[in-house]
Amino acid sequence: MAEAKTQDKTNFSSFCGYHQTWEGSSLDELTQTDANTPCGEYLRRYWHPIHITSELGEKPKLIKILGEELVLFQDKSGQYGLVHKKCPHRRASLEYGRCEDKGISCCYHGWQFDVDGTILKIPGEEDTDAGIRVKHNLRLGAYHIKEFKGLLFAYLGPSEEIPEFPLYDTFNIPDMTMTPYAAPFACNWIQVLDAIVDPVHTAFLHQSQFSDGFGKLGFIKFYHIDKQRILGTASRRVGDNIWVRVNELILPNFTQAGAAFAADGTQERHFGRSAFTRWVVPVDDEHCIAFAWGNFGERGDPHKYNTPEGMQMIEQGEVVDRTYEEKQNSPGDVEAVEGMGNISDHTKENLVQGDKGVALYRHQLRRFIRGLQKGVNPPQPSELSSKIIPTYGSDTIIRQPQHSASEAEDFKALEQTNDIVMNIIFSGDERVEDERDSQIIAQLKSL
Repeated sequence: MAEAKTQDKTNFSSFCGYHQTWEGSSLDELTQTDANTPCGEYLRRYWHPIHITSELGEKPKLIKILGEELVLFQDKSGQYGLVHKKCPHRRASLEYGRCEDKGISCCYHGWQFDVDGTILKIPGEEDTDAGIRVKHNLRLGAYHIKEFKGLLFAYLGPSEEIPEFPLYDTFNIPDMTMTPYAAPFACNWIQVLDAIVDPVHTAFLHQSQFSDGFGKLGFIKFYHIDKQRILGTASRRVGDNIWVRVNELILPNFTQAGAAFAADGTQERHFGRSAFTRWVVPVDDEHCIAFAWGNFGERGDPHKYNTPEGMQMIEQGEVVDRTYEEKQNSPGDVEAVEGMGNISDHTKENLVQGDKGVALYRHQLRRFIRGLQKGVNPPQPSELSSKIIPTYGSDTIIRQPQHSASEAEDFKALEQTNDIVMNIIFSGDERVEDERDSQIIAQLKSL
């Protein structure tokens, strides 16, 4: 009898669910993105992709970005517009409006607005004192919008502070096909953004989806090379090769990595570029969309993945339309991040060394958010270079047979190779585009 009591006590101390509270709170300073929130104001200082150009059509479209309901349209002259949802006359929704030769008109009373919000017509009131006064003093809320390579970008901040549109080197890689895609997530934006500076997760979430090489943890290192950019590298041994993979985040939400399917560590590769060029854009606090180009070609992923299903696999390791059982058998990024809840309870996280990249970028976001609250504008990506902005998301696979049976010695070889490869990549920064890439590739081949 006494032995049974002792056993019960041991079990009681181990099974402690009853005595733990697992509900925590979120990092509101980073997760709340509506207008007039600290992070929402910060994000409004940047250009964000908001829609795939080819999916807009001839009718106005209601969208939601950063907690705002907005109407996106293209008038018959080809101009794009992004305006407040409600007409300033009697608050009818412009999603039911009509695209005119110039601007958009409201379905309710026909008021017509240009893409910059200027009132063009007030039917029946053109010559009245009230009509003249309203046209002179009133504007529909409107935002700057830019079409670029099949994506529509918007700037939702103060018009007088509009930043330069950033131009990255991966926008113009020769013989690269860039196909726009959008991947929605039913969770907060930083839950999706976390993964790009978390090279550890690929060894567990993606091994069976991409290649066996992804399943090797290897040597992990993080680089905080300037105020805005954080890199996470994973160097793995695959047979006689060492594979150095670089994940990249440029704040607030621009991400690149290596290839999804073009590299598995078995074949030499020298500065192969990212499978995607991607932004994680908040819709509201509980939803976000990854807008991106899938990159296909010799330095990207194989052209056979240039399909809707292929880009879903590149984005999250699996296709989206699957049964619950299939998702349990092979979860992808969607299941991992949405499983945390619409907004994760971050105060219950227990970060370790492999989460250094996550901690670094969150810290920098806070710095920029708090700086803006004090009147200091956050840095722009265009400040990273006076020319085209160099980026680092890539794969390099070098033949280097294992010279020692010791795991510790081989781990040291992974670390040394990682540093050599990264120093070569960094050394090209003073050169531009093709010249930079050619120098980096030549030096990597010489290894």
